[in-house]
Amino acid sequence: MNRVQKLSDTELELMTAIWSCTPPVTSTELLHTFAEKGRAWKGQTMSTFLSRLVEKGALSATRQGRINQYTPLISPEDYKLLETQTVLDGLYNGSVKNLIAAMYDGNKLSGDDLDELKKWFSEK
Repeated sequence: MNRVQKLSDTELELMTAIWSCTPPVTSTELLHTFAEKGRAWKGQTMSTFLSRLVEKGALSATRQGRINQYTPLISPEDYKLLETQTVLDGLYNGSVKNLIAAMYDGNKLSGDDLDELKKWFSEK
């Protein structure tokens, strides 16, 4: 798995849009995607975020004439795993049991959730 630095909320939103496209993607395509969602970004803002994502190891950039094309270097699944591991290590000493206990003690797991987890574990 590629080692990617933690993404900000906006960077993650941008990566989510990129993951939903067929790579490579251009900043113009992304500007249109966000405009369709009612989020009009300026070209320079988009370029800045894309450059940061390249610096953080989430994207690669390839120059085609005057246009940069961007390709993800990490999948959404791998990024989620990386973030989950960071939370586990940082807050729960790497223990899934401690995470589940915190969720249970905080009343964040319903009976249905527990049944699903039991079924999932029994199938593994």
